[in-house]
Amino acid sequence: MSKRHIEIMDTTLRDGEQTSSVSFSASEKLTIAKLLLEELKVNRIEIASARVSEGEFQAVKEITEWAREHGYLNAVEVLSFVDKGVSIDWIVRAGARVQNLLTKGSLNHLTHQLKKTPDQHFSEIREVINEAAEQGIATNIYLEDWSNGMRNSKAYVFQFLEFLSAQPVKRIMLPDTLGILTPKESYDFVLEIKNKYPNLHFDFHSHNDYDLGVSNAMEALRAGVDGLHLTVNGMGERAGNAPMASTIAVINDFMPEIEIDVNEKVLYTVSKLVENFSGVMIPSNKPVIGANVFTQTAGIHADGDNKNNLYFSELLPERFGRTRQYALGKASGKANIQKNLQELGLQLNDEDLKKVTQRIIELGDKKQVVTKEDLPYIISDVLDSGSYIEKIKVESYVLTHSKGLKPSTTVALSIEDEKFEENAQGDGQFDAFMNAIRKIFKKKNFILPELFDYAVRIPPGSRSDALCETIITWKHKDNEFKTRGLDSDQTVSAIKATEKMLNIVSN
Repeated sequence: MSKRHIEIMDTTLRDGEQTSSVSFSASEKLTIAKLLLEELKVNRIEIASARVSEGEFQAVKEITEWAREHGYLNAVEVLSFVDKGVSIDWIVRAGARVQNLLTKGSLNHLTHQLKKTPDQHFSEIREVINEAAEQGIATNIYLEDWSNGMRNSKAYVFQFLEFLSAQPVKRIMLPDTLGILTPKESYDFVLEIKNKYPNLHFDFHSHNDYDLGVSNAMEALRAGVDGLHLTVNGMGERAGNAPMASTIAVINDFMPEIEIDVNEKVLYTVSKLVENFSGVMIPSNKPVIGANVFTQTAGIHADGDNKNNLYFSELLPERFGRTRQYALGKASGKANIQKNLQELGLQLNDEDLKKVTQRIIELGDKKQVVTKEDLPYIISDVLDSGSYIEKIKVESYVLTHSKGLKPSTTVALSIEDEKFEENAQGDGQFDAFMNAIRKIFKKKNFILPELFDYAVRIPPGSRSDALCETIITWKHKDNEFKTRGLDSDQTVSAIKATEKMLNIVSN
């Protein structure tokens, strides 16, 4: 069976830019346009609305100049209006060659917004189409509010389509402008139109107000639509448009009769670039492109993947230039940790693995984020802890740091079940802590080792909430030794390293 080829039109730079607070610069628009056409391989891009601003004009001009040089000019489209040729003049000066003419697809919009009859509207549209043709501009037609038109004024929609069928237009575009359609309606409405006009090209443009954008696009395809309008990351007005990544994955996996040109391997790259340029963050659970969608958290899932990829589906991360990850936290289990250790080239025996697992669970209970890069530090900390008997324990402490006042610390310490509490000041919080410890040890006639070196590390690429490893080198009776502490707070990690030191010298 031969496949049916579907055009994918990306409207991130026009409809997507209507996302609240989003405005791309001219250079950002050009960069995105290049990536969409050259790397993602969408068939067309809608890049702007005519007449918006001088900045928009310059952005369109830069894109059309590039597109002309590289053979993409006919794939670059601009939204235009029925405005007696003003939009056409703008498009010609900007160097574009395709207009997407916005017209009224429902009788309600026509009557109450334009206050015109269908014949008046059609007559003005005919004039714009003819003038565009004279200027060498191809025309596609948007039927704004088409979905409400099909619900409430179907006779008008078909009257309009009958008129358009006799006009020199390339595509008729059917927008669910307010995102109101159900999947069944999307299918029924498109099928009814395609049955009556099988030789006309129809695009479907869905919005996501009820989170049905992808489902509606899928049903429109089943009904025979010829093209889809999508946006990167589902950007767009209100709840946005049907998202590019999810829709492409659905077509490739569930619609074998459909053929598209989009290169899904670069979907993630494009999504991250648009995220950076727009400032609109991708939700971590966003399908296909979200940070968490290829992350297994439950240990049983990692165990199943180890045994026979039991928790894999057709939605493999490698398809989108990504990799599967195994989260580290209180639900991880040994299998998740083993997966991460394999990636780092590390191995642990069963006993040590059990200790590391327990420490990660403890960190997860504290809502601390643990990454693969944290693992070597955790391993070092855990295995180091097993080298001594814990006789001394820092039970509690209060650290204060105020502007204009010296830092101070109150420490409660237990030494073989004997309780001590002291307060001290210092040049910093950790110095104050050490001074309080010295006071306690003086009572016991213990001599503390000398702090010889103090180093702090966080895993490469970590954020401000990353686990922090403090490594302290101590001098004791002409010998040097190191202790490590691990915590998301730098001072606390130093206190943990010091607690280990106290136990080592007291053993």
